[in-house]
Amino acid sequence: MLSRVADSMFWMNRYMERAEGLLRVLLTNYVLSLDKGPYGVHSWRPVLETFGNLSDEEMKQIEYSSANTLQYLILSRANSNSLRSIINKARENARGMQDHITKEVWEEVNLMYHTVNQPGLEKKLSGAEALPCIDKLLKLSLTYVGVIDTTMPRGMGWNFMNIGRLIERAVLTADVTYKQFEQIDFNLDDHKDILYWRNLLLSLSGYELHMKNYQGSATNMNVLHQAIFNHHFPRSAVYSLSRTEKYLTEVLEENEPPQKQMIYREFGRIYSRVKFADESSIKQITLQRFLQDTKQDLLKFSHVLGQQFFSYA
Repeated sequence: MLSRVADSMFWMNRYMERAEGLLRVLLTNYVLSLDKGPYGVHSWRPVLETFGNLSDEEMKQIEYSSANTLQYLILSRANSNSLRSIINKARENARGMQDHITKEVWEEVNLMYHTVNQPGLEKKLSGAEALPCIDKLLKLSLTYVGVIDTTMPRGMGWNFMNIGRLIERAVLTADVTYKQFEQIDFNLDDHKDILYWRNLLLSLSGYELHMKNYQGSATNMNVLHQAIFNHHFPRSAVYSLSRTEKYLTEVLEENEPPQKQMIYREFGRIYSRVKFADESSIKQITLQRFLQDTKQDLLKFSHVLGQQFFSYA
């Protein structure tokens, strides 16, 4: 497989996974913004900090406005992490390698592109149709996942696509978990009830699973366990890393890159650090540092992969 094609497959799926993650967060926060609840007026600041590049002054102007926030996070061309920017990049990657993806995959990416660039979307996001619009876009993202799974051949391209998707998922999970725990200064002993954690759990599509599987009063640790350490939760960091290991092994065994052992060591270090962490070790280095390091290590590892397989300088 050409390095250019592998690069496009890797990044197409990263962008599509990022789009899905962004839409989950937007849908959750939009619904919660309609319910003021026990924690006061809903602020979009954590979402804007995660998916935007605004100054503090610019953020203050829109953080309490759902309409303005949706315009910025979905449609703004000035924001490199807006949905429109992400989908445009995904489509460019897909367009350059149409011979290597199925017709159905191309059609789903193209449909998403035309939906997010359709005239009139700006007006809909400013009014009563905002919620149905976000829901529709999220369903298109989920359809893309299903089409990928049922139509793509299980070859080297499939491996690179899944490595990109799972690295992006782990980074997003670390990001949204960081933002929610930041609001309580990363204090695991500052007990919050389940209402406080709805935002994080719903953003990860894990609220129902949490209510069915976690009991006891240690809600903070239970939420952290689900988001980071639950091997059975598909959006947890450790699950994403375990699946990344599978696809990475197949890529390395078939290609034999010069730095094969170095790549194994780098990834093994990241995976082991998450897999074998516990409450005492996290408290020793602080939860803030643990989540920050996990995200940064994954981004650095992604760059290492690019240097080895995609001809990056």
